[in-house]
Amino acid sequence: MSSLTVLESGPLATIQDGGRIGQASLGIPASGACDRTSYALANRLVGNLPGAATIEVTFGGLVLHADTDLVLAITGAPCSGVPLNAPTVVKSGQVLEFGPPRTGLRTYVAVRGGLAVPAVLGSRSTDLLSGLGPAPLSSGQTLPVGCEYGPMPGVDLAPVANPPGGEVVVRVTPGPRRDWFTDAGWQSLITQSYVVSSNSNRVGVRLDGEPLERAREGELASEGMALGAIQIPPSGLPVIFLADHPVTGGYPVIAYLTTDDINTCAQLRPGQPLRLTP
Repeated sequence: MSSLTVLESGPLATIQDGGRIGQASLGIPASGACDRTSYALANRLVGNLPGAATIEVTFGGLVLHADTDLVLAITGAPCSGVPLNAPTVVKSGQVLEFGPPRTGLRTYVAVRGGLAVPAVLGSRSTDLLSGLGPAPLSSGQTLPVGCEYGPMPGVDLAPVANPPGGEVVVRVTPGPRRDWFTDAGWQSLITQSYVVSSNSNRVGVRLDGEPLERAREGELASEGMALGAIQIPPSGLPVIFLADHPVTGGYPVIAYLTTDDINTCAQLRPGQPLRLTP
């Protein structure tokens, strides 16, 4: 069987696929790739079937050894030292070293055939919040490659833009608990420039800035949470939920991201400025 060996894992590298969709009523989070657009592109470039497992690399640092001849594609944050947005033949014995990305945070590595690690509850995704799925990758680990795939797409290079490196502007719509905040609080949300906190992770993007003014005190009974929800904890500072978000929460959701902007926020790195606009 074809395989890859992890020589160095970097800050964080996990296995991710399309996630454990449709099981929130059982308390099981969806998880899956944070930047679903980059994830899907990587799989399409090597002819993988939808939902094939890939590697999600956080801020480079991954070093891979090809144990056999492989075809792979790398998308998302543009790491130095590796090809980007193109199907690439990697020969047996070749080593790929992922340097820090020029912009963005998360890079996706798809291997033709998908990564054949064991599935947990229908998915091979690592969920850092619940602990479901395989553990984050570690040095010396061997990753088996599957053998299910479709035809190659006949594309030499996908002409997609790199994640933005400066201030990012994303669209939001009012959430179900908008009325828990004053009009001044709402205006603060959609006019100030936030900074992405270093406490951000796959659960959510935490923002630093001016706290929002609330119109109501107390907290909610737990209610369902969705991908892209913007929750306001007691600090008054927004948390944008990403792939590993909890299925329920008791803090008010003031707004939601539009679908396309969820992928944009998955590529934000700590210290990057962000504006939310209606």
